[in-house]
Amino acid sequence: MTIRKLRLNRGWSQEQLAEISGVSTRTIQRIERGKKASLETLKCLAAVFETEPDKLQQDTDMPAQTTDNTPLSSEDRAALNRLRKWVKQEKDWGDEIHSRHKIVFYNLGAYLVTMVILMIINLLTLPSYLWFLWAALGWGAKCTRPWSYRIRDLEHFWF
Repeated sequence: MTIRKLRLNRGWSQEQLAEISGVSTRTIQRIERGKKASLETLKCLAAVFETEPDKLQQDTDMPAQTTDNTPLSSEDRAALNRLRKWVKQEKDWGDEIHSRHKIVFYNLGAYLVTMVILMIINLLTLPSYLWFLWAALGWGAKCTRPWSYRIRDLEHFWF
């Protein structure tokens, strides 16, 4: 089978195949037009299509068909829906982590600016008693709490 036919059998656009395989859309377009693919590109595509790179290499020598309207089987459609759902979940998870990190760094910045201002006021008014440390400890304990969530989020990548 040609790469185009494999892609269409799964109901994927060139952009979707590019995202899943890690190969650029332009490269996929060139391969489907009959251009020679590199071994690395063939390995990436073979992994996605669960076949051997040699089989794809043989198929790229054949001209690409332009009139392939083969419908998807229910099994392929279900697999594509599962893949789409997984990609959406990963994107949503990444967006959530990004927004949480943004909030944490905003709070950390506000904490540091406020503590510097309080330290200056403290040192100018009553340098013998460092009362700003009490505020720094209390607010600092509150600021470190979200970092425990960051460690849990990183486990998604590590484990």
